[in-house]
Amino acid sequence: MKLSTLLILVGAIALPIAFFAVKKAMSAPLPVGFPTPTPHDTIEVKQYPAYRSGTYTYEGNLSDATSYSFNPLFRHISSNNISMTAPVEARYPIATIDQPMQQGKAKVSFLYNNSEIKPQQISPDIQVEDHPPMLVISLGIQGAYGYGSYPEHIERLKQWLANHPEYEIIGEPREFLYDSPYTPSPLKRREVQIPIRKR
Repeated sequence: MKLSTLLILVGAIALPIAFFAVKKAMSAPLPVGFPTPTPHDTIEVKQYPAYRSGTYTYEGNLSDATSYSFNPLFRHISSNNISMTAPVEARYPIATIDQPMQQGKAKVSFLYNNSEIKPQQISPDIQVEDHPPMLVISLGIQGAYGYGSYPEHIERLKQWLANHPEYEIIGEPREFLYDSPYTPSPLKRREVQIPIRKR
């Protein structure tokens, strides 16, 4: 069999698999009014509406924050029959904007589809939070998740802000993680964001 024929056959098999993986990755809906994910390697200013979340506060190695928080958050939405949405939000200490940190507190949230959802069963380790509308600067990233690359993404946003002095930082940086653990790493989408406002 010729190499070109073999490549065509491999492509014919691989493309439907990749399409299925992407479709599965995007199956959880965004909360009402949320903008679509920022494309890979793109920086943009985005406006978010008010939203409600179930939030778990984690303290320790920030690399473990999202994985450690997943089970209590999943129990929260399951016990209240709340549908899963994307993204998962991880808010890191504001000090991580100025210097890398491995230890600290992070708030990890599952976002409700809309702000009218009122859970009836709330365990002591979960806080229901209402978040006001928010303007952010956002960097889109595609690839494997991991807190290890977070400082370099923050640096890119800081450089953008240095070139746009009309904006100032007003809150904790965060990551938005859009895809499930079963999504192939090269297809995973996330954003690193810093809340801002015009001076």
